[in-house]
Amino acid sequence: MSNKQNTDPVVKKINTGNSSQMVFGIINYLLLGASLLILVAGFALMSGTTDIYSSAKITTAPILVMLGFALGIVSIFYKGKTN
Repeated sequence: MSNKQNTDPVVKKINTGNSSQMVFGIINYLLLGASLLILVAGFALMSGTTDIYSSAKITTAPILVMLGFALGIVSIFYKGKTN
């Protein structure tokens, strides 16, 4: 008898089990939610047709939008502490 591993796909599926883990942790989802809130605030500041040269529309809103996108990227790549 040889000690070959079984390469049958049905056997592999049974052996691996059904592990249903979440892709992201709770911290990732909280950071993603915060980034969405910052994005909404930035785009809300940017909207409107009156006083298009205000400092909120020229400087504050684009900074908020950039921070929102940056936080979204961080929330995707963030890995929590592992024990």
